[in-house]
Amino acid sequence: MPAPPDREIRRAYAQCIDKARAHYENFPVASRLLPARLRGPVAAIYLFARRADDLADEGSLPAEARLRALDELEQQLLAAAESRLDDDPGFLALAHAIRSHGLPVALFQDLLNAFRQDVNKKRYGDFGELMQYCRLSANPVGRLLLHLVGHTDKRSLAWSDAICSSLQLINFYQDLSQDYHEMGRIYLPQDEMARFGVTERHIAEAISDMSMQRLMHLQFTRADRLLRSGAPLGGVLKGRFGLEIRLITLAGARVLWHLRRQQSNLFSRPRLRLADYAVILRGALFPARAARIATARTP
Repeated sequence: MPAPPDREIRRAYAQCIDKARAHYENFPVASRLLPARLRGPVAAIYLFARRADDLADEGSLPAEARLRALDELEQQLLAAAESRLDDDPGFLALAHAIRSHGLPVALFQDLLNAFRQDVNKKRYGDFGELMQYCRLSANPVGRLLLHLVGHTDKRSLAWSDAICSSLQLINFYQDLSQDYHEMGRIYLPQDEMARFGVTERHIAEAISDMSMQRLMHLQFTRADRLLRSGAPLGGVLKGRFGLEIRLITLAGARVLWHLRRQQSNLFSRPRLRLADYAVILRGALFPARAARIATARTP
């Protein structure tokens, strides 16, 4: 187990945790259910990804400036990985997490490449292209978490990839309108849009007609299948970390449940409420139930 961090690092971790919790997410971030020793590293990873995401989405800057900012962030990452001092609490914490837990820097670089792609790429030709994006934008986060707990066998990594890719897809589906209107992006396969007779006008004008419903039924079903295939990870991981993974998995399933129920308004972003969290918690407390997660079928 890594040596306890000194006072300065503890303060840096505490700031990361506070900042991470200040961001609303449908999926828990550095929650108090995590073992205390993991909350800081998880928050530092989250804030690095959040910072890169904010740079990629800074619409007031031209694309070239955003790409330069991401390049500068990568240099800060490499400096942190080499333990070169940085006064930024986020990088102090990140440097300690990388050093103490042997986190692969290449996984952070994958995240940066995903955000560079966000700057340059607005459409995806087919589902394979979207999954390749998920491999860079989502899967590294799950793999980093598994490195934190030393659970990096091939099967666990594959389950983690399935969960993370599914959660990324679900996030796309709940933000269809926002991504289009604010960023000009469409995270739906262009070939499937054409097959179902869906055009960009559907998204621009929030049209939830039968064509759009059929297209989204396919997307929801595929995300559901992917999430189910990774759900056993939450039963294999022990203790509070396993509980956290089950909570995250079941939160994704619950968001998907809401998306499937709102057929007449596919462009409304679900927000989980107290009753939803009760369902999630009940499922998470029983690992066997979490491993058999079920999302409601489209009525």
